[in-house]
Amino acid sequence: MILETERLLLRDLDLNDKEAIFGYRSDAETNQFQSWIPTTLEEVEAFIIRNSKEFNLPETWYQLLITDKLTKEVIGDVGVHFIDSDQVEFGITLSKKHHHKGYASEALKGLIHLMFKDLKKHRITTSIDPDNASSLQLIERIGFRKEGHFIKSLFINGVWVDDVIYAILAEEWVNK
Repeated sequence: MILETERLLLRDLDLNDKEAIFGYRSDAETNQFQSWIPTTLEEVEAFIIRNSKEFNLPETWYQLLITDKLTKEVIGDVGVHFIDSDQVEFGITLSKKHHHKGYASEALKGLIHLMFKDLKKHRITTSIDPDNASSLQLIERIGFRKEGHFIKSLFINGVWVDDVIYAILAEEWVNK
């Protein structure tokens, strides 16, 4: 799977990417809201190997690497959970050095367009820790609306945390 935006290339993960992925995914402070923070390269290898091999397969997660189109530098990754044939969920992780440059917004907008225009999905959701202010601002800025706030509903990194669900429908994206 390959998706191009103005500055980015979203592509399949490859075992050759393991060091780059480990570099930003293992940063516990930056990824404090993530459920997976690898501590070894072997964990990253396993993550790459178990990534779904088929894009748009219901009940699977498909991870895409976000890279700079010109330099080929790895910026982060985005997961697409194909819930069923009509609904997907997104999750995104960026390297700290690439925060606040518009890359997350650009990658997500490209994926949203792909999901709604090409794959004819009905609804996209995302799950965010309410303490993750940057992600909340990002998702609201690109047009998602808050649907629910669940109290201490996820057990992540040994702690029960709240979960805020945001969503957008295909008919809401038409005007974007």
